[in-house]
Amino acid sequence: MAASPRPLLLLGATGSIGGSALDLVRLRPGEFRVWGASAHRRGEELAALAARHEVERLALSEPHAREDFVRAHPALAPRLTAPGGAGLLELIEEAPSETMVVNGLVGAVGLQPTVAALRRGLDVALANKESLVVGGPLVLEAAREGGARLWPVDSEHSAIAQCLRGNPPGELRRIWLTASGGPFRDLPPQRLASVTLDEVLDHPTWKMGPKITVDSATMMNKGLEVIEAHYLFDVPLPRIRVVLHRESIVHSMIELRDGAFLAQLGAADMRLPLLFALGEGHHLEAELKPFDPVTMGSLSFEEVDPRRYPCLDLARRAAENSAGSIIVLNAANEEAVAGLLREDLSFTGIAPLIERALSALSPAAPSTVEEALAIDEETRRMVAGWIASMQP
Repeated sequence: MAASPRPLLLLGATGSIGGSALDLVRLRPGEFRVWGASAHRRGEELAALAARHEVERLALSEPHAREDFVRAHPALAPRLTAPGGAGLLELIEEAPSETMVVNGLVGAVGLQPTVAALRRGLDVALANKESLVVGGPLVLEAAREGGARLWPVDSEHSAIAQCLRGNPPGELRRIWLTASGGPFRDLPPQRLASVTLDEVLDHPTWKMGPKITVDSATMMNKGLEVIEAHYLFDVPLPRIRVVLHRESIVHSMIELRDGAFLAQLGAADMRLPLLFALGEGHHLEAELKPFDPVTMGSLSFEEVDPRRYPCLDLARRAAENSAGSIIVLNAANEEAVAGLLREDLSFTGIAPLIERALSALSPAAPSTVEEALAIDEETRRMVAGWIASMQP
C-alpha cells in the first residue's frame, strides 16, 4: 500500500513561499497535502486555499482580519486557531507528528514557531532567515533537543547544502554566496540618494515580497545570509565570501581545500530549493521549466562594491560582535525597511539608522527565545521613535 501524503503546515501560506509550496503540492498530490496554513491578514486568500486543499486547521494573525474572516466564512471559523503568535504555536502543537513545517513568515516573528516546531520534533523547511539570524544558537539547540531536521529554503543555502553532500566538513575551505546585486548594481553610488520606492522594488531577477526586495537592493539580505550560513554549516565568518553574480544562475558555491570549486546552477525558481527541502535532501521529479545550459549565455562574477552596499559590512560587524548585536541589526533593518515602504525614510537612510542602532545597543547573547525577542522589541521601539522624529 502506498504511503499517505506527508502533511505540510504552511506558515505564511499566502506569501511567495506559500504559493511555491502550494504549486508543488499540486504537482505532487500523492506525496504532500496541506494540513494547516496561516496568513497575517489575507483572509479571503486563506479561505480560498482552505477550500481548495481541504485544510484542517487555519490561523490568521491579525485580529481584525480574523474577525472579518469569521463573519465572512462561518463554516470555516471552527478551523481557526487563536489570533496572533499564539495561533501559530497552536498549529504547531496540533500538527500530526510526521508534519513538515514550511516557515515562510517574514521577520523575527518567525523565530518562536521555528523553535517550537523543532523542539516538538517536526522537521522545518526554513525560508524565514530571521529565525537563524535572531536566534541561531537557540534554533540549533531546539533541533538537537527534538531530533528534528532543519532544511534551508533560501536558494543560496540550499545550493550550499547540495554542494556539501558527500564532502566531509574538513575538506571545506570557503563558502561563496552569490548575489544578484539588486536593481542598483550599476548605478553610481552618488545617485542612490535620489532613487524612488518603485525603483527599489524593481528587482532584475526575482519576484519576491517587498521586504526581501528592499533587502536585496541594500544587500542586507546577503549580510543575513552570511550569518545564516555561519550557523547552518558551522563555518567561521571569515571563510564565507560574497560575490556579485548578475545572471542568478549559480546559486552559490563551495571551495574545497585542494582548490576545487563545486557550484549549484539552475533557473531562478524558488520551487527548486523548496522541493529539495520537502524531499529531505532528495531531488524529486517535478514538471518545472527545464534549465538549458546551452542557452544561458555567459556567467560573470565581480567583487562587491562596499560604497554601494554598506549594509553588508554592517551585518558582518554585528556578527563579529555578538549574537545580541545581530538581533539589533535585524530589528533595526526591519523597522528601517518598513519606514522606507511607508515613504517615511529614504533608501540611503537605511544604513545610517542601522549603524546608529548598533552604536546605541550592545546586548549580550540571549539564552532564551524570550530574551531574544525582548532585545528585538527594544530595538524596534528605539528605531521607530527615531523615524517618527524625522517626520514634519
